[in-house]
Amino acid sequence: MSHSLFWAFVVFAAVMAFTPGPNNIMLLSSGVTYGFRRTVPHLAGVTFGFAFMVGAVGLGLGAVFLTYPVLQTVLKYAGAAYLIYLSALIAVSGPTRPGEGNGRGPMTFWGAAMFQWINAKGWVMVIGTITAYAAIAGYPWNILVQTAIAFIMAALSAAAWALFGTALRPVLTSGRLVRAFNILMAILLLASLYPVFMDA
Repeated sequence: MSHSLFWAFVVFAAVMAFTPGPNNIMLLSSGVTYGFRRTVPHLAGVTFGFAFMVGAVGLGLGAVFLTYPVLQTVLKYAGAAYLIYLSALIAVSGPTRPGEGNGRGPMTFWGAAMFQWINAKGWVMVIGTITAYAAIAGYPWNILVQTAIAFIMAALSAAAWALFGTALRPVLTSGRLVRAFNILMAILLLASLYPVFMDA
């Protein structure tokens, strides 16, 4: 194993996982709106879904997208449409308290896991992982190492953003503040689509 490449990949994975993107913005908003405990399925879905995506693409699914590039285009625009929909839901979300609901609820495990396949930032991370750091070890051990590190970084990042949102709950003491915060999160989520359309 190339130790220098290993540590370079760890830094890459950490930077990509912890910087703002659709997953982290939604986890932050969910932490504020629903609290950490109710956000756990969402963060678990992000963690397992992203790690599975790294492994699947590394083990050969990426060849399907190279053979049929139209699939990438379909996923890109389906993801953009879904993010616009999620932005609208976040923008109208108000605070919830124990025993209350706002008619929607936090994202489910499967919803978050499937979202990874239409997440533009997720694809940038996966492509960078599989291509730039392929020489981290011999195949298929390189994919195993990359998937394990992706899992760890996704778990740490998802938990940190959800906890940060939960920590903001006592600060955002009124429904008006929570709604203003969620509108800001929705705007940031929409802003994350900028690279998708600039790459069109």
